[in-house]
Amino acid sequence: MVSWTRRCFGVIALFWLAMLHTPAYADFALRDKDTVVFLGDSITAARTYGKIIENYTLLRYPHRRVRFINAGWGGDTAAGGLKRLDRDVFSRGATVLTVAYGVNDIGWGLKADAEHKKLYLASIRSIVARCRERHVRVFICSAAITAEDPAVAEKGFLQKMCDEGMAISREMGEGVIDVQRTMRGIQRRVREAAQESKDPNDKPTLHVADGVHLNDLGQLAMAFSILKGLGAPADVSSATIDANKSVVLSSDGCRISAVRGDATHLEFDRLDEGLPLNFGILGALQFRFIPIPDELDRYLLTIKELAPGRYDLLADDRRLGVFTSEQLTKGVNLCSATSDGWEPGGPWDAEAAALIPLTEARSNLADVVRQTDYYLPSFPAKSSIHSQTDSAIARIEALQRTLVKPRQFHFIVRPASGEKP
Repeated sequence: MVSWTRRCFGVIALFWLAMLHTPAYADFALRDKDTVVFLGDSITAARTYGKIIENYTLLRYPHRRVRFINAGWGGDTAAGGLKRLDRDVFSRGATVLTVAYGVNDIGWGLKADAEHKKLYLASIRSIVARCRERHVRVFICSAAITAEDPAVAEKGFLQKMCDEGMAISREMGEGVIDVQRTMRGIQRRVREAAQESKDPNDKPTLHVADGVHLNDLGQLAMAFSILKGLGAPADVSSATIDANKSVVLSSDGCRISAVRGDATHLEFDRLDEGLPLNFGILGALQFRFIPIPDELDRYLLTIKELAPGRYDLLADDRRLGVFTSEQLTKGVNLCSATSDGWEPGGPWDAEAAALIPLTEARSNLADVVRQTDYYLPSFPAKSSIHSQTDSAIARIEALQRTLVKPRQFHFIVRPASGEKP
């Protein structure tokens, strides 16, 4: 029998071994003053998943000033990304790099052989090594999934090749994000819904017709996978209040003040450190496939000692819906609660919806610079375009931060219409 001492020593040794292979930035990886570059192929160049990650960071961590740069290139491979590091990554002041390659590296499966895998792995190793030389924190991602049967793809060449690439990054002390396996869990739910749908025009999918490039739902699934891999927490904030005594029992990630009322009518102010990620009108429909509310967006409110009944819940006079005293006693997630699916719910939902076009505008202006740099190198007014675009981007970034700056929300809990107080 193994002695207790030896067993404890073994557990301790395994713990320290795990620590050696875990990057120091195990919390949410994007820090104040970071510059994040997304390096990849056409799926990255679509600029969709990167904007979702940007919006999440702005909303959830409004005090962190993080810049986002898209360095995706259609048709690119890991070897191509390695060649572009100086121009598209290091010269931009990157402090964090995500790397998402794989599909083009094996020619959409037509070149899934030892030679092309060797080139991919050598390129990944060189990317990580060069980033470490520049003190850039790098996350090697597995490629986005294709429309292939997930049961087959799980054991396929692409996943195994990406696994080896991620192993290289781990061995070198850097981060990894297994995009494929997280997306594959989502893909299974999507495929089940498609099989159950009797309407041929309502067959949800993560891909466009070619089965490789992602549609908007697929891009959201990829953003979710990367956010999870970056350590994005499930909880935004939570508060528990005793209505009968008008006292705060607990709060995390927020400050509750000005509590007043009784067991039938309660009011209070809530100041959150960050806000949940939302996607505008009908955006929450995507949550049936992607568990954003449970795994990224837990914006919780619990109210104890309410009189039995049904209650209207409002925030800044925006009606979130009707909840029973039992629901409020157990706690409710208000991240995307709304009484009207055609309007945002709480003010945090409306702010997230307003943020989307601002981030889109910033991204489009950044693409103007990229287009002129790469395709119009001798354009006579290029320096003027650069300076004007930089100025416009700075103004938009200021707008983004003004929009998401933490502020108090006034909550009201009152008997629902027709209910006796």
